[in-house]
Amino acid sequence: METTPTRGQRVIIVGVDGSCSSVAALRLAASLMPLAGDRIDALAAWQHPLVFGPSTPLEDDYEELAGQALDQAVTDAFPTGAPCVVTQRVRHGLATEILIEESRQALMVVLGSRGRGGFNGLLLGSVSSAVVERAECPVLVSHGAVQLPGGAAIAVPTVGASV
Repeated sequence: METTPTRGQRVIIVGVDGSCSSVAALRLAASLMPLAGDRIDALAAWQHPLVFGPSTPLEDDYEELAGQALDQAVTDAFPTGAPCVVTQRVRHGLATEILIEESRQALMVVLGSRGRGGFNGLLLGSVSSAVVERAECPVLVSHGAVQLPGGAAIAVPTVGASV
């Protein structure tokens, strides 16, 4: 599952957390492929929780749970099958730091504006805001997905960009 960009390869990194917004970001990245990329790296990050409780998963389960969320997001983004240029990676660490590190080798980072975190009133999530501020390549932020009856989501073509 772990692949790294090769020199000269145009890679679009997509931060995926399983949210509708990250699914929309995957679809947006795929639509940019003919113009901007050779490969899409769908990237999920995981970390240990700061608070433990009786229902906290075992340590070994976190990476597996992140991988399952990534698999589901790719399936949701591409119901008829992901393009062959989409790779999936799961990394341990803070999503913000991993995405900023990955931006050093990427042509572009594509993110959803809102992830799985709280604070629904914010225009941008904390991860997308931090990556826009500190990435070493252009960052494209998809401002959402529209929830349809029955749970389906479609990407909204309105996007914001930081170059």
